[in-house]
Amino acid sequence: MTETHVMTGLLAASTAVLWFYLLMARGLFWRGAERDDGVAQPDAWPSVAVVVPARNEVEVIGDSIGSLLRQDYPGSLSVFVVDDDSGDGTAAAALRAASGASREMTVLTGQALPAGWTGKMWALQHGVAAAQAKQPDYLLLTDADIVHAPDSVRWLVAKSLSSGSVLTSLMAKLRCESLAERSHVPAFIYFFAMLYPFAWVNRSSRSTAAAAGGCILVRADALARVGGIASIRNALIDDCSLAAKLKDVGPIWLGLTERVRSIRPYPHFADVRHMIARSAYAQLRFSPLLLAGCIAGMALTFLAAPLLALFAEGWPRYVGLAVWLAMALSFVPTLRFYRLSPLWGLALPGIALLYMAYTVDSAWRHWRRRGGEWKGRVHVNASGLS
Repeated sequence: MTETHVMTGLLAASTAVLWFYLLMARGLFWRGAERDDGVAQPDAWPSVAVVVPARNEVEVIGDSIGSLLRQDYPGSLSVFVVDDDSGDGTAAAALRAASGASREMTVLTGQALPAGWTGKMWALQHGVAAAQAKQPDYLLLTDADIVHAPDSVRWLVAKSLSSGSVLTSLMAKLRCESLAERSHVPAFIYFFAMLYPFAWVNRSSRSTAAAAGGCILVRADALARVGGIASIRNALIDDCSLAAKLKDVGPIWLGLTERVRSIRPYPHFADVRHMIARSAYAQLRFSPLLLAGCIAGMALTFLAAPLLALFAEGWPRYVGLAVWLAMALSFVPTLRFYRLSPLWGLALPGIALLYMAYTVDSAWRHWRRRGGEWKGRVHVNASGLS
């Protein structure tokens, strides 16, 4: 047996063992079983203040604010929009959306960004401070591109009360219409769940913590206990950073939903690349060593099997084929959630290769001092998971 055959056999065995672990021992992440199913309704409804940071969001904020002001929530609900130095009429669009609404909405003008803060965190800090004047029981942190079904806040509060969670987050269903979105969005959810298995996030005995930044309901007292928004002031991956802080003081919950949708479009591949590259290197704590490990790990996980299936001989080829098929089948529940053909599952290795390229691009942007760029604002030295 030649050295090449030995190496091919070791590669086949390694990728088979790796995928057995991923499919059977990593919280069954691929099933997408954590959903916003029915939940018991409480006898009394606590007060909720919604905080929406917005920077140049004139195209989407009207729909978002309108959906929040139309909530059927039985308790007190107020909305605070923080106009984060927008130059496109975002504040005026929010006010138009609130015209005639019975719910209270306040538009706040963002303050100058101080050193040591990312833009979104500073806007949230301003909005939370204003909301605290009403002494709300809960704070809903949501983005300007998020549209909520009428029962969204009702469900979030009921879930928090029934489960005792200090943080309850719904993974907004992202827009999935253009070719760029169809080829990237389901994989984004799949990779996120692989990194942070929702079942582990929702288990108090596990240290795994994550949230989806577009829709996070937090108990106001729990947020104060961890030091408020200031405790994650320089985080780019703010949702998971906040989840890690709050899991230290109580249970958290994360799940998939159709109640909460993002309407932000990503019409071109360059748009998706920018969205991913903005924070990918922050996830790796800006470490070249972790970057190299990430690329090597993704290559073994997603590229080894199809390469074996196409180019190996003997039993390693059949192992490669079997692993590739298992990989594709594990992607089907996410594809079904986004109403896409299961055939996209066979393309998962190619999609993973694109994500690898975007991760390297993220590091390159950081090294060029363009890291964390969002709508004209750059956060080169922002932390990852703080």
